[in-house]
Amino acid sequence: MTIRSIVHTLGVGLCVAALAACGSGDKKDAKQDGSDQAQPRKYVIGVVAKSQSNKIFIPTRTGAEDAEAQARYIEQLANECDGIAISVSNANTLTPIIDEVVSRGVDVVTFDSDAPDSARFAYFGTDNYEAGRQLMEALAGSMPDGGAVAVLTGSINAPNLNDRVRGVTDVIDEHDNLTLQKVYDNPTEDSKRAVEIIEQAQAANPQIKGWAMVGGWALYTDNALDKIKGKAVVASLDAMPSQLPYLERGEVAVLLGQKSYDWGYRAVELLVERLDKGETPADPIVKSDLIPVTPDSVAGYREQLTKWGLDGG
Repeated sequence: MTIRSIVHTLGVGLCVAALAACGSGDKKDAKQDGSDQAQPRKYVIGVVAKSQSNKIFIPTRTGAEDAEAQARYIEQLANECDGIAISVSNANTLTPIIDEVVSRGVDVVTFDSDAPDSARFAYFGTDNYEAGRQLMEALAGSMPDGGAVAVLTGSINAPNLNDRVRGVTDVIDEHDNLTLQKVYDNPTEDSKRAVEIIEQAQAANPQIKGWAMVGGWALYTDNALDKIKGKAVVASLDAMPSQLPYLERGEVAVLLGQKSYDWGYRAVELLVERLDKGETPADPIVKSDLIPVTPDSVAGYREQLTKWGLDGG
């Protein structure tokens, strides 16, 4: 199978024209000359990310090309697409909409953030609970004396973030020398607001010795940790170009990069496999591992970001 091109863009939704391999089509796909070889069939696939402005979804769009707003996009794409891939912002809101779209014959796969109780046939992305655990274990390793840990999250309605927070807090509970200060939410997932939250929290609670950031929002800006460095250790999910200098300057202990290119590529691939061959994964939860980024691996990681469609800096 090959992924040909974007047909058109619709807000944070986009359609991708996908050409499936021959060989599994109906009789109507056979050549008029009577041969058994089937003609390639074209499918239109919609991709809906959580945010158009969040840089982590730029590789997702690139990946898709290579291989309440969300509800409106889903409804619109359902009239135009054979399949839809969506990163779910609010599972409660979108589950009935996904179910309705599927009942109309449109296949749905989720990526990055799931709606597990919906009729989607598969989810591809980070194991968010394990990501939270991995993040906190890395942070704990940089806090040998222990102390209070603050957690920065985004919208409390985002199931992927809630799973990450649960992973973080479970690890904190497993360490006798660690305590949970508070989980700070940033509903708009705005970078400037994220910086304000951590600065205000640190000033009001100087006992905070570690920050577990389950999303990289604060580190998408410059000088985000000027009032934190030297006071608390920081570990963050995501490893976008703007985050890497914090690692290189020693202001962040670890960055865990997500394979957001694969979100787009593999989600489209799963849809094409289902549409063309009727194939679905044996386990509907298809997991993508994280990429630990260290000072020694930054150069190679920057090259990978460039391949994914981001300026590696």
